[in-house]
Amino acid sequence: MLTKLFGALIALSTVLVSPLSAAEITDIAGRKVEIDLPAKRVLVGEARQIHTIAALTGDHLLDKIVGWRDDFFSKDADSYTAYSERFPAIADLPRFGYVPNNTFDLEAAIALAPDVITLNLEAQKVAVESGIEEKAAAAGIAIVYVDFRVDANKNSEDSIRILGQIFGADAKAEEFIAYRRKQVALVVDRLAQAPNLVRPKVFIERAPGNDGENGCCRSFGPYNFGEMVEQAGGHNIAADVIQTTFGNLNLEQLIVDNPDHYIATGSNWAAESKTLRFVHVGRGADLQAARSKLSTLVARTGFGELKAVKTGEVHAVWHQFYGVPYEFVAIQQFAKWFHPDLFADLDPEATFEEFHKTFLPVAYKPGYFVSLNEETH
Repeated sequence: MLTKLFGALIALSTVLVSPLSAAEITDIAGRKVEIDLPAKRVLVGEARQIHTIAALTGDHLLDKIVGWRDDFFSKDADSYTAYSERFPAIADLPRFGYVPNNTFDLEAAIALAPDVITLNLEAQKVAVESGIEEKAAAAGIAIVYVDFRVDANKNSEDSIRILGQIFGADAKAEEFIAYRRKQVALVVDRLAQAPNLVRPKVFIERAPGNDGENGCCRSFGPYNFGEMVEQAGGHNIAADVIQTTFGNLNLEQLIVDNPDHYIATGSNWAAESKTLRFVHVGRGADLQAARSKLSTLVARTGFGELKAVKTGEVHAVWHQFYGVPYEFVAIQQFAKWFHPDLFADLDPEATFEEFHKTFLPVAYKPGYFVSLNEETH
């Protein structure tokens, strides 16, 4: 009897300590990648993926992360502050450069022995040409591509699922996806039922004031923020010219198109900006100071001729909505700006606060939007 019991315990212990069998993930680049799931050690190839990973893992955010890209500090400093206060160990995580500009140190990454490196889709070309994919594979490290930026509407849900698989949070990923769908539907479904809907012309300028110049005008084609504008019931005028995710619209064309709304994207870029001309919006931002910067932006040559400026329909939105799957918040805010009567009951701030309470391990602080005319917005 004791011999049989001892044998059973040995068999059970073997099952418990045996390595997980490899599973196959199809990443956003269409590559089939074999990896033991859930992963035990993850190197996050863009730190702003933390916004998604946090929604999947909550208080266990750092359990599997062994390193990350260094962009959180320069691109999204307010969010970094929130997460570093909640998870002080973040300060000790090894930091890595950016694959597309060849500052990623693969040898240092290999030394951390990650199971997987999660890269954004736009890094694939350089990762292949530089040999990073091949060398990582030779070291037994899987590279998995996700995308929340190039074609977010197409790829965000699959990217959430992929990260859910990697972090062992499949159920939470589906919960997150369902929440996003519901919040977008509050806008899209109502617009579909609105009789004689008139779409205002909208120009959304990408990160003005963060390049040290006062020039114009980087924008978005039919993807990313450009697509959010359309989903919110506006017409993205840049998409008439730009067919890629990002591009430039010249000032003369902007004046001819004469948009009804102007929106700048902004964030806390103090760590990388020499001129500090950008509009600082984001978690806990000083909206009075942001409004002052927004006023300066539309004082540039030619902007005073725009209908949006003359009527006060001048706004700013947190730039990081463009690379994380929280775009439902921006869509709701855009809808209120474009169709205030139709969406008078919609409260994007309350939506984002609820999302934080439901999914995120950090507390909500307002500051993600600002309008030049405070009284009417």
